[in-house]
Amino acid sequence: MTTSNGVDDEKRATLRRFAAIGAASSVVGLSETAAAETGESDARDAIAGYLSTTPGAHFSKIRDDLQLGTGETQHHLRRLEELEVIERYRDGDYKRFVTSGRFDEFEKQALGYLRRETPRGMLIELLRRPEATAGDLADALEVSPPTVSKYAGELEEAGLLSREDGYAVDRPATVLLLVVRHADSFGVAAQELARNADQYLEYVE
Repeated sequence: MTTSNGVDDEKRATLRRFAAIGAASSVVGLSETAAAETGESDARDAIAGYLSTTPGAHFSKIRDDLQLGTGETQHHLRRLEELEVIERYRDGDYKRFVTSGRFDEFEKQALGYLRRETPRGMLIELLRRPEATAGDLADALEVSPPTVSKYAGELEEAGLLSREDGYAVDRPATVLLLVVRHADSFGVAAQELARNADQYLEYVE
């Protein structure tokens, strides 16, 4: 359904939902400055709200999930960066975005890999079962052992995984906290981990 002014109702509802999250967050005061200048508060606050719940999202995901145009997304992201509401960082071929000042470099790296299906599955499985072997990970994720080995090398290079004595998540408490806080944006396995996070506290302490 389309409204009389050409704005799709579903898009409007999505923007309002995430704008409400932005309005409830500590970043809204900054985006209000931009809104006062341009009158474009819905899309801008929606992006700020979206990134508060989905940190580490890349450009295309932000654009698609919020049902924005490419130019529109570029414009609002650039303005939010200028206002220091959000910051971008490079993750391989991706430009990822987070709320400014909330995450250190390790956390940004972790968020980038948690946004990838297989590395996320590996990290979550190792948080659940720190004794898991490469074969266990391949079976649990239904991928090949070479795929596990490939991503294990990338995770090790990024400082997220140690392979000195089997596989072990580096700074597991930090990774667990990121998964728990943003579980809804990471899928079913993350949500299950979050529901049972107390079971893993002994391991990560």
